[in-house]
Amino acid sequence: MWDYTDKVKDHFLNPRNVGEIEDADGVAEVGSIACGDALKFTFKLDENGKIKEAKFKTFGCASAIASASAMTEMIKGMTVEEAAKITNQDIANYLGGLPQEKMHCSVMGREALEQAIANFKGAPAKAADEKIVCECFGVTEKEIERAIHENRLTTVEEVTNYTKAGGGCETCHPIIQEIIDRTITQMGAAPAERPKLSNLRKIKMIEETLEREIRPALKHDGGDIELVDVVGNRVLVATRGACASCQASDQTLKNFVEAKLRELVWPELVVEEVSA
Repeated sequence: MWDYTDKVKDHFLNPRNVGEIEDADGVAEVGSIACGDALKFTFKLDENGKIKEAKFKTFGCASAIASASAMTEMIKGMTVEEAAKITNQDIANYLGGLPQEKMHCSVMGREALEQAIANFKGAPAKAADEKIVCECFGVTEKEIERAIHENRLTTVEEVTNYTKAGGGCETCHPIIQEIIDRTITQMGAAPAERPKLSNLRKIKMIEETLEREIRPALKHDGGDIELVDVVGNRVLVATRGACASCQASDQTLKNFVEAKLRELVWPELVVEEVSA
């Protein structure tokens, strides 16, 4: 069972803007039913050149429906130029995060938006000579490079999560690895801005780090720690056992717990002790 946020569940169970605009200014169809995910997206501009209506039809999982629903809500009131700047990470963040294995759904939403804008401008959605890397899912080299660059991907598994490339017969894995190595080298010369970490992923990484790196050390000295909540970059915890009565607990939280979470999860995390 996937660990979905409440917002993902809401947009899945109560999707916004379902349907198709007949006289749309921009139209796009991405994915395919044969591959498991397909999305048709349409939008209409008002007299001021802003998106007044956006609708979608999709065949896919809860993440695909929620991502498309969220994207249509996000772009309302935007100009085409503003909408073109939306990334797949923006869609995931709007939903409070997506499971890593489902990030390709946010990518599909962004691709639909991008192709619909190209359709509006009378430009081709994709270059005719784009090289297909993954024949199973029709993913191009350019799409893989973009996903790596925008989301700082470093493994074939991550590329599969974000694009579905390599998720079928797996014969393209060596090519994907070559693309990863080349793109990372290029990024080293001109590093891209680090994407925001989704709340869902952040919480999961904090929990894993507490269990793997922090709690065993505290338990060794008769103490323990419990994660109470994560609010933005604030990690709220409660100390247990010997840690709860230790006069040096504040130093332990800052110099050990917070330092370890900043090192392994996110450099801006702040650990705070609460009563629970």
